[in-house]
Formats: sequence, C-alpha cells, structure tokens
Amino acid sequence: MENNISLVMAIVDFIPVILFFISAVILQRDLYDILSKGRFALLASGSIMVLIGGIYKATWKILYALGICDFTLMNDAFFPMQAPGFLLVFLSLLGTKWRSSGIFAVVPPVFASNLPFIIAQTLGLGGTQLILMIKSLKMHRKGAAVMFVIAFVSMLAMGYLGAKFDDSSTMHWLAQATNIVSQLSFLIGVLGIHKQLESM
Repeated sequence: MENNISLVMAIVDFIPVILFFISAVILQRDLYDILSKGRFALLASGSIMVLIGGIYKATWKILYALGICDFTLMNDAFFPMQAPGFLLVFLSLLGTKWRSSGIFAVVPPVFASNLPFIIAQTLGLGGTQLILMIKSLKMHRKGAAVMFVIAFVSMLAMGYLGAKFDDSSTMHWLAQATNIVSQLSFLIGVLGIHKQLESM
C-alpha cells in the first residue's frame, strides 16, 4: 500500500490532541465543584478515553510515516476508544443542574463504519455540543455558542469525510484541517465559558 502519510502530516495530527487536552483540563478544573462526584467521574473517564484514542492514532501515524512499523492496532483502537468516551461525557452532563454553566466535547475525525460506535459517537458528540450551545447562551456567551456550533458542523463534516475517505494525501490533509478547525473552535468556546465561570 502506498504511504500517503508524510511526517509533517503525522506531527500535525497531534495538534487537535493537544487542543483537546487543554480544553479537557480547563473544563475539568472548572466543573470539579459543579458536577456531582459520580458525574465528574464519568466526565473524567470519558475525556481520558478520548485523549488516549487520539494519542494512539497520532502515534500510529508517526510510526507509519517514519517507516518504523504499521501498528494497525493503534489506529484501529481510535474509534472504539473515542466513541464510548464521548458517550460517557454526554451522559455525565445529561440532566445535570449546574449552579453555573460549563462542559465539554471534542470533535475528532470519524473514520470507521462500525454502527454501534457510529451511534455512540454521534449521540455523544451531538448531544454534548447541543448542551454546550444552550448553556453558553444561558450564560450570555453568544460567541462561545457560535464556536460550539462551528465545532458541531465540523463534526458533521468529519463524518462526511470519513464516508468518502480514499486514503489519498489530499483527503488526509483535508481531514487534518477540518479537525484542527473543530478543535480550535471548541477550545475558544471553552475559554469563553471558563472566563464566565471565573467572573462568578
């Protein structure tokens, strides 16, 4: 199989992982005293699963691009780790009465076709993005709400790209760019919520 993953592309794949890590740390600190211990445990567990899945996939790309090995298990673990992780995040926020608002979601690429994972991913990401948008509006953070909408649209775009993915270099770069836009939008929204929580 032709190697369409360059070293630069593989390194760039760590950017959305880093953006997610920053967002997760900020929000977990903000929500530690807001969510119940059980819900926070779901939030933390889900975010860790999402992070590990992203690290696995990005590391696989580095190893593959360098010609060290094609450790497909790291790539294959991406979706099974992230889809349930996002579902846990969504469940941790569902029906929660926050004293003030905040929460998180992330939008990684969807490159798998396993139906249960697709359902979990869509429900987890879509539900969480919707909650984020509504809570941002209640906090009078319209800019943050817009960022979460952009993140959601980017998530849908990633799903479309996943369905059309042909393993070409162009498709890889398009997926990378879309993922970075979604992660950056999410981080900006998170920072907007964080600023509001700090002022309370």
